[in-house]
Parts: sequence; structure tokens; C-alpha cells
Amino acid sequence: MIKRKVALFGGTFDPIHIGHTTVALVASERIGADKVVFIPAKRSPLKGFLPSGSDSHRLAMITLAIAENKKFDVSDFELNKPAPSYTLETVRRFQSDCGPDSEIDWLIGADGVDDLQHWYCIEDLIDSCNLCTMYRAGCDRPDYGKFEKLWGPRRVEKLQRNVIMTPLVEASSTEIRRRLAAGEDVSGMLHKAVVEYIRRHKLYCNENQTD
Repeated sequence: MIKRKVALFGGTFDPIHIGHTTVALVASERIGADKVVFIPAKRSPLKGFLPSGSDSHRLAMITLAIAENKKFDVSDFELNKPAPSYTLETVRRFQSDCGPDSEIDWLIGADGVDDLQHWYCIEDLIDSCNLCTMYRAGCDRPDYGKFEKLWGPRRVEKLQRNVIMTPLVEASSTEIRRRLAAGEDVSGMLHKAVVEYIRRHKLYCNENQTD
């Protein structure tokens, strides 16, 4: 029986930009996902600060950015929990909600590979779902071989099998926030509706933090 595949895409999305939605769409096509759920985190366990944008603003901007794609959805599950957010808990919640006929994938960026060893119950997470690593075109393919002694060959093989190449999109939340604080143009990096929302609510006017 072919299972329904649900891809979960977590992050602070502070703010969500065209790079996020572009790689999510390409990754979903590569893995055959029926749905991609964007899951904004209240705070990452590996970051010592809260996002600049409030929970409600970040959730609203994601909703605007994905409105035209029927495959995309957004969940406030992690925003409604005490910080920080643990991926394993989120995956298990979605497995329970989606049922046994669904397969859960979790999308991560290649720049976070080295941090995986510090993730909460990482071995259980690798076993519980498909961790799909997205790396940018023109960059080196991530190599999980260095973790074989730590996680074992079976887990490493599974991680290597789920590496996906995605387009190189010149956009980052850190740079966007810097430009907004400086009054510079960000129209080519954000969805139009998100730009309008940021301007209307005067977000990121005073920016000192980084991703």
C-alpha cells in the first residue's frame, strides 16, 4: 500500500522568504510529498535567543507566503508549546495525527548537518522518520560518513539516501532583517504579501540579532 507522504519543514521563519518556499516545493517534488507543513518554532534549542518576530506575526507571514500553493500548509503546534521546540516530539505528534497510512519526512538544510549530533534524541529521530537534507546547487553534497561511529552504518545510510539537491536562492532571513532595519529594498527576497505585511506592521525596524 502506498502511504501518503507528509513533509514537515521547521524553522524560525523570521521572516519567511522566497528561498524557504522554493526549496520546500522542489524538495516535495523530489521526495514525492503530498503535503508540506511549515512549522514555525517558538525557539530553537540550539539558539540562545528568541526570534525577532512575534509568534503571531511569523505565523501570519507564513500563511500569506504559502496561500497560493495548495500543497503547502502551516501548523502552530510548536508555537503553542513551551520553548524550546524538539523535533522528535513534533514528528511523533504528526505521526499520531496523520495515522499509520502516512509517512513523515522532516526537511533540514545542509548547513545544519553538523548540529544534528546535538539534537534531542537524534538517533530516535533518525529511526522515527526520514530526515531529508536539502543542499544548494553548486555546493558540495553533505557527507554523513563522519557520523558512522556515532550513529551506526544503518542510520548513516538512511541519511545519505535522503539527501536532496535544491536550487541556490540568494535570500536569508538575517540579510533581510538587516536590509529592513536599514530601510533597503527587499522586494526580490520576500513574497509581495509578506513585504506589505511587514511594512503595515512596521516589523524589523530595529534589528540587532542574527540567525
